[in-house]
Amino acid sequence: MKAVLLAVVLSVLAGCKTAPAPRCAGNEQRSINELIYFGTATPDGAVTEQQWSDFLRDVVTPRFPQGLTTWPAAGQWRSADGGLTRENSHVLNLVHGGDAAAEQAVRELVETYKHRFRQEAVLRVKSYACTRFD
Repeated sequence: MKAVLLAVVLSVLAGCKTAPAPRCAGNEQRSINELIYFGTATPDGAVTEQQWSDFLRDVVTPRFPQGLTTWPAAGQWRSADGGLTRENSHVLNLVHGGDAAAEQAVRELVETYKHRFRQEAVLRVKSYACTRFD
């Protein structure tokens, strides 16, 4: 039984291995492509389009003035209390250099959103990418 449990744990941990950064062509730059999922359900209703626009203008854009992309989404997730939550969301796509300043900026905007709109969590998905402007 212990051997089976150990095998399961090791296989799960193997899936957590960080993928190596890609080799980029000479005309490309290695970057981080980050998707951040912001739920809109709040204890008092939902984050409005105006509140989202204000958050982008006041919190996100000053930290990432080089650009960003955002789109509306609908999703679901299991909250800490075990309940299934379905809600409208906003997805923010940032492409950045992955340095300490960018990491700190993302953490700040996530914490600001969670505090401002009383969110339990914000999902971040980071992946390596090779980027260039053509």
